[in-house]
Amino acid sequence: MLEDTHPALPKAGRPTREQAQARQVALLDTALEHFLDKGYESATIEGIAADVNMTKRTVYAKYPDKAALFRAAVRHGTEARAVGAEVIAATRRDTLEDTLIAIAMLRIGLVGEPAGAKLQRLINTESYRFPDIFQTYYDIAALPTVRFLAQILEEETEAGRLAIGDAMLAANVFMSMVVSGPVRFILSGNMLTAQDIDRRVRFAVDLFLKGAEPR
Repeated sequence: MLEDTHPALPKAGRPTREQAQARQVALLDTALEHFLDKGYESATIEGIAADVNMTKRTVYAKYPDKAALFRAAVRHGTEARAVGAEVIAATRRDTLEDTLIAIAMLRIGLVGEPAGAKLQRLINTESYRFPDIFQTYYDIAALPTVRFLAQILEEETEAGRLAIGDAMLAANVFMSMVVSGPVRFILSGNMLTAQDIDRRVRFAVDLFLKGAEPR
């Protein structure tokens, strides 16, 4: 049986915490690459272990089966591509309309990147088998932005400029209405120019704001 030969390991003795963490990251990075390139069915523990210079036994010691490794790899990939609070907060503009456009463009841009698109396609493809990975992606990648938007909608409602009873629901509807359309085009392989995306987003933001006006 092959022995582990990852370069982070010392020649003798137990690995340090930093080395163990590096091995864990390498395993999840490699696993994600396999799942993205081959899909869940075709990716194998044997192939992943070989590429990261681990034995199958070492991998199974951390993850009892391929499904557990898949879930961990998807979470790892989602966390790596999620934006921080400071990036989300930077979408605030002088006007509400411009702020909503900036929020939409941030979400669309993240999925539009090649790595982001591949991860989203994998989640969409495998969510029937692993419905929890969709929730994982939403909680890590989308929810912070949704909460930020909900806070803005609450502020605008308190100021009398909007009339929204459920800010979190409205924020989620905004994402579905404004972001999901362009994202579906991108994930399907259809090209949208920057001008097309801008036009679609501005039109949808205008509809959203008109629907949220006080009556």
